[in-house]
Amino acid sequence: IRLIRRVHERHYRVADLTALLVELRKEGCHVVDKSGEESEYGKFGWVIDPEGNKVELWQPPEGQ
Repeated sequence: IRLIRRVHERHYRVADLTALLVELRKEGCHVVDKSGEESEYGKFGWVIDPEGNKVELWQPPEGQ
């Protein structure tokens, strides 16, 4: 028997990713290193919740 761990990723739209990541780090949250990188689709960030699940944070581009 093989145990397969299913990981569910949550996605949240945020207004100010940079400010949120600063606050999460202050609170001791595990923020993934690449968080805050910008792309044509907006800014993305990730944190790991206490159960080990990845949570995606997304700030859409200006005007969306």
